[in-house]
Amino acid sequence: MDFADSDTVMASPAAEEGLQSWQTDRSRAPIATKIVVAGGFGVGKTTFVGTVSEITPLTTEAVMTTASEELDDLAATPEKTTTTVAMDFGRITLDSDLVLYLFGTPGQKRYWFMWDDLVRGAIGAVVMADTRRLADCFPALDYFESYGLPYIVAVNHFEGTTRYEEEDVRDALSVPPRVPVVIMDARRRITVVESLLAMVGHAYDSTPE
Repeated sequence: MDFADSDTVMASPAAEEGLQSWQTDRSRAPIATKIVVAGGFGVGKTTFVGTVSEITPLTTEAVMTTASEELDDLAATPEKTTTTVAMDFGRITLDSDLVLYLFGTPGQKRYWFMWDDLVRGAIGAVVMADTRRLADCFPALDYFESYGLPYIVAVNHFEGTTRYEEEDVRDALSVPPRVPVVIMDARRRITVVESLLAMVGHAYDSTPE
């Protein structure tokens, strides 16, 4: 095959079988948007991205060592053996013309210097929270408030923990009424998709007319 002409090669009928019409329409391009997934250490950001990504997610997980024992609190997640040291990355097509690129931030304070680069160009952020340690998400809330980026709070309901209502979490975190709060499970795709839809809708509503 002459790769110089590869842009004119059409997919075979077999390859296109089962695709939606908009997926084979080469006259249009989807809108690509960037969303940041942030929160404290061990709150479920890597799981959030991996659960919903339609591509094999990029992760930068490193094995935790004894050197981090005094820095990382594993009381709520004693089974955790790895940690994100740079970012997580995934992609999901929400609609015929909307593709979301997800960037998960590292949770530990020593990696926060990367946040400015990861947030650049994003339309909004999902701040994940764990009701067993709500204080861990305060740095992310403060960051996005000061940055002026629209965000929602997604409470990752861990199995075996008490389930709280959205308004209870809002009051505990002093989140403004304009900020959506959702209860979800990072392991369940449908709840992750619902959280992303809430984020996109909030970002749209926050856009100046």
